[in-house]
Amino acid sequence: MKQDLPVRAWLESPVSGCIEYPADWRDTEVPAVRITGGGRSPALVSFERAPRHAAALRYGYFVNEHGQMVFARPPLGLEGHVVYLAGDFNGWQEAVGKEEWRLKPGLLEGVPMLLWTGPTEWFLHNLPPRFKFVTGDHLWLRLPDNAPNAVGDTAGHMNLVVVPSITGRQLFRFTLAAPLDLSVAWTVIPVGASASSVPLEPGEYFFTVKTDLPLGAIVRGDQTLFRLFAPRARTVRLHLAKTLTAGNGGKVLIPTKRADEPAVWELAVAGNLHGWYYWYELDGPHDITAHFDPRQRVLDPYALAAVGREGPGIVLDRARVGAGDRSFKTPEWQDLVIAEAHVRDLAARAPVAATAEERLGFTGLRKWVESPDFHLAELGVNCVELQPVQEFDNVTREEYHWGYMPVNWFAPASAYALDPARASGVRELQELVAAFHRRGIAVVLDVVFNHVGVPAHLLHIDKLYYFEQDATGRLANWSGCGNDVRANAAMARRLIIDSCLHLIETYGVDGFRFDLAELLGVAALREIEAALKRAKPDVILIAEPWSFRGHIAGALRDTGWTSWNDGYRNFVQDYVRGRGTAEQLEYFLKGSPWYWAKWPAQTVNYTESHDDRTWIDVITENADGNGDNPILHDRRRTHLMAAMLFASVGIPMVAAGQDFLRSKQGVNNTYQRGDLNALDYGRIARFPGTHAYFADWIAFRRSESGRLLRLWSRPEDSYFRTFSAPGSPAAAILYNADRSLGPLQLLFAVNPTLADARIPLGPDLPAANRWRQLADHERFFAGRGQRQPVEPEIFLPALGCALWLGVP
Repeated sequence: MKQDLPVRAWLESPVSGCIEYPADWRDTEVPAVRITGGGRSPALVSFERAPRHAAALRYGYFVNEHGQMVFARPPLGLEGHVVYLAGDFNGWQEAVGKEEWRLKPGLLEGVPMLLWTGPTEWFLHNLPPRFKFVTGDHLWLRLPDNAPNAVGDTAGHMNLVVVPSITGRQLFRFTLAAPLDLSVAWTVIPVGASASSVPLEPGEYFFTVKTDLPLGAIVRGDQTLFRLFAPRARTVRLHLAKTLTAGNGGKVLIPTKRADEPAVWELAVAGNLHGWYYWYELDGPHDITAHFDPRQRVLDPYALAAVGREGPGIVLDRARVGAGDRSFKTPEWQDLVIAEAHVRDLAARAPVAATAEERLGFTGLRKWVESPDFHLAELGVNCVELQPVQEFDNVTREEYHWGYMPVNWFAPASAYALDPARASGVRELQELVAAFHRRGIAVVLDVVFNHVGVPAHLLHIDKLYYFEQDATGRLANWSGCGNDVRANAAMARRLIIDSCLHLIETYGVDGFRFDLAELLGVAALREIEAALKRAKPDVILIAEPWSFRGHIAGALRDTGWTSWNDGYRNFVQDYVRGRGTAEQLEYFLKGSPWYWAKWPAQTVNYTESHDDRTWIDVITENADGNGDNPILHDRRRTHLMAAMLFASVGIPMVAAGQDFLRSKQGVNNTYQRGDLNALDYGRIARFPGTHAYFADWIAFRRSESGRLLRLWSRPEDSYFRTFSAPGSPAAAILYNADRSLGPLQLLFAVNPTLADARIPLGPDLPAANRWRQLADHERFFAGRGQRQPVEPEIFLPALGCALWLGVP
């Protein structure tokens, strides 16, 4: 690479920018460049070296004017945290807690930063060291999205590296007399080297461009206003049709940019166009950062309904749509028992009168929910977490799909509607949520805001604004789905918030589970939380706190989010097969305190979800990993799991069908296998004892005595007391040991081994209460029967457990 040719250029504001060279510019004279685009070449008002510290936000380091090495990190989101510099030079984790590696507050050009300053000789040598920033509680901080010095290792971890030839003297800044037109593809060309241009991209400031105006198709009396945010579009065409058969024969109208907000395009059309169809076509700059195609039909991201994944959108008058059910009282988080489920999986084989077409979506499920025999109501859960119900990218209505490839975040899935062309799904989803509420069941929606499906309509509105990408324009793919949404862009974040508010207000949903929430980042999740709680203070917010890039459960401890606990899932799957320790059991029964959860309901404990194999297929002793015909040990281990799940502090979540040993015949990924995913309710008759065991545990957990498990705040350590069997993972735990929550106590014991176990309790505990056994590994005791007393040493059979209630 020639050292005198720029490698990247970006705007820092509409009238200023930065040009980067591949290494420190050693010449005393500044390079000669010009900016060109659209047949124009605006004059540079100034062009000079950038301050060395300008490299800090991109590279994480620079060498200051005194020859010292400076590592820098913005403090945003790190309030209350101590941050350390860690790397090859100080043993990585060993740096935590050492004052000499702590970053200290400072300013760079008046901007607050966390800084570490030291000698350069530790870092500028032949083997460039890798580094990263880590908090005092061992949370590794995310790299800058645009870091050119990011490198991966064999374990898939991303770190930064010190490049000896880049110390902060590789950057130049320029200013212009007038703002550049962003609808033009601008380039930077070295004078005398016209073939070696680099695109001039909008920089970080671009992602702060926003509007507060209402967006979408807005009906106001006898007028309909169409408004679209498209900050780099050069032309926008609006297609409008009264009927679907009109197709391209409908009206073609030309919205215009607002003079006061040039990123916003709008057009007012006479008449209330409720039920009309519309789509957009956009054109703009053609460079590596853009994906404009004037022939591509673009579905309005704010369309309230859509005919299908390609569109068109359907104009809806919000006054006619109405509001969702808000009469239901969302349960307190610590009282939740969640079932994760899919609309079609629940309805497909439900024993209720419904047509084949109704079973494809909202109406079939509503009929099942309204049935007196509705399975989830009989099971006793008080919250359902529905897999995505926003418009997704299935090709035909009949095609089965999990829904994790959304194309619009406002429109209900047309595949689940009886008459998508008439937007019937809006009313049908409203009725479904209301039906769940009448059964005392809250509705949490699984939402996917980290990536989009096909077609990627946002890509055609502005690829750079809405999607993470590298210097070559290649889309980031930490989601594994081909693109990652740029959640730090102001209007991407607003789009997410507006979508959730719409789902709350129009459908009455109680909360959300955010898919791959790590990709959105803690800052975005905090802003989303604040906005949603202003509208619904008791909204349920659940994060899937990981992606292929990293894990943020620890970073969410200081937020109002709870998280799916994959560590809990993995532990229980191992523990019931005799692996793991009593100490690990104690940690998870206590609710994964402190590192994962600062407050009890901050962990969602689960052992099966839609992803991967079902619980029974994972733990079965059948050689082929197919738990469809489970053996006795499989069933006993499932009972141990259920007992542990409902005895654990936190929010328990089951996968629909887990209570009747649902199997997917050993298949790992069934995202388009409706035949395997549909719930076979006949298995309740095959495994009635297991179904009853789950239901009885849920009933107990939700009972007055079960409040000792449903904690609102983190108790003192003295609340728990644990006992373990020598040389065995078998253990017992006493709840309310200090009687801080009244006189009642609970004693739970579990033995995951294939040998009988004896757990010593000592003489004091048996004498402290009148103990009554409530359950063992097979059943809850409803009346008379052989019950085991609490003695100084309790006996547990192989693959056994027991629960006792103690009264003074």
